[in-house]
Amino acid sequence: MAKHSIFGRIAQLAKANINAILDQAEDPQKMLDQMVRDYTNNIAEAESAVAQTIGNLRMLQDDHQQDLKAAQDWGNKALAASRKADEFRAGGNAADATKFDNLAKVAIQRQMSAEQEAHGAEPTIASQSEIVEKLKDGLNQMRGKLDELTRKRDELNSRAKLAQAQSQVHESMRSIDVMDPTSDVARFEEKVRREEARVRGQQELAASSLDAQFDSLEDLGEQTEVEARLAALKAGNRPQQSIESDTSETSDIDYSTGSASGTGTAQPTRTEY
Repeated sequence: MAKHSIFGRIAQLAKANINAILDQAEDPQKMLDQMVRDYTNNIAEAESAVAQTIGNLRMLQDDHQQDLKAAQDWGNKALAASRKADEFRAGGNAADATKFDNLAKVAIQRQMSAEQEAHGAEPTIASQSEIVEKLKDGLNQMRGKLDELTRKRDELNSRAKLAQAQSQVHESMRSIDVMDPTSDVARFEEKVRREEARVRGQQELAASSLDAQFDSLEDLGEQTEVEARLAALKAGNRPQQSIESDTSETSDIDYSTGSASGTGTAQPTRTEY
C-alpha cells in the first residue's frame, strides 16, 4: 500500500504544472522553495521505493534463471539415468535398469516442477519489469521537474534582487531630486557669473571714463581754436583758415604771443581782454 502511495505521488508530481501552481501562489518565491523541498524529499522517498522494487524484480529474475537452470540440470540427469538404464537392460540386468529408469522419472518430475516455477514467474517478471521502467521514467521526469523548479527559483531570486536594487536606485534618485547637491553647484556658478559680470562692468566703466577724458581734450582743442579766431576777428584781420595737420604748409599759432609761424603774412599780436 505504501508503494502504491509513493508511485501515485511520482505520477502526480511528474504531471504537475509548475507555472499554474505559481500563478495561484500568494508568494511564488516561498512556494518555489517549498516545492523544491517537497520534490527533493519525494524523489528521495521514491528512489528508495523504486530501488526496492527493482531489487525484488532482480530477485524474481534470479529465481527464474535458477529454475530454468534447475530444469535443464534435471533434464540432463533424467537423460543420463535413462541411458544408464538402457545399458543395464542391454546387458541383461533388468533390476538395475528399472532402478535407473525410476531415477530418470524422478529427475523428469523435478525438471517439470522447475519449468512450472520458471513459467509461473514469467508474467510477474514481465509486469514488474514494466512497472520498473515506468517508475524509472517517472523518477527522471521528477528530476527534470526539480531542475526546472530550481532554475525558476534561482531566476525568481535573481529577478527579485534586481527589482530590489532598481527600487533602491529609484529611491536614491528621488532623494537626490529632493536634495540635489548640484543645486549648490548651480548657486556657486551663479555667484561666479555675477562676479564676472561685475568685473566686466568695472572694466567697461573704466574704458568709458578714458573715452570721456579724450573727448574733453578734443573739445578743449576745438574751443581753443575758436578763441584764437575770435581774437583775430577783433584785431580786424581775416580768420586764419584751418589747414590739415598732415600738410607741410600747416600754420602753428602761438597763442601766448599772438603770432603765427610758417608761410603767409604775420598775424598781429592777440589783444588781451
